[in-house]
Amino acid sequence: MAGQHTLRETERAIAERLNGLPIDVRAMAGVSNIYRAAGAVRNHFEHTVLAPHDLTWTGWVVLWVVWVWGDIETRLVAAEAGISKGTLTGVATTLEARGLMRRRTHPDDARRVLLSLTPAGRRLMEELFPAFNKQEAFVISTLTAEEVRVLTSALRKIVLNIEEAGATEPLVPVAAPRRRRR
Repeated sequence: MAGQHTLRETERAIAERLNGLPIDVRAMAGVSNIYRAAGAVRNHFEHTVLAPHDLTWTGWVVLWVVWVWGDIETRLVAAEAGISKGTLTGVATTLEARGLMRRRTHPDDARRVLLSLTPAGRRLMEELFPAFNKQEAFVISTLTAEEVRVLTSALRKIVLNIEEAGATEPLVPVAAPRRRRR
């Protein structure tokens, strides 16, 4: 149980609350389950693999992005990690203080900052990723190979749909709240 209520309790309460409203229940259930699964997976990884290394999920993601891409600008790390530049500043400061990452000024523009892993950061990722991957295997262990293929394909389609549509523009008009006249 990820929160205070089980999945079944939550589904029952939502069905009662939304009864009669003109909504797409399948869409809501699908997105809600993506969010709930992501939270459960994140919590699982933080408690099993990351806690012994004193890493948060966000710290792990930042290390992963820099490990994969090498020297990379902070604005790109923030975008890839799905965090604000302000959050990245705090995470990078922590990782730098632990000797896992270093910052340096971009050689072409002193306003830009590059992040890279230190040798200790690379060693940590090389040690930690196999353990992380074992937990990835555990997370999907109740699924058949075909279910994993379908899940992977479906989630990839969702991400591509959002990327191609542009995440900043609403695709469906959203009614603006009515303003009170004074």
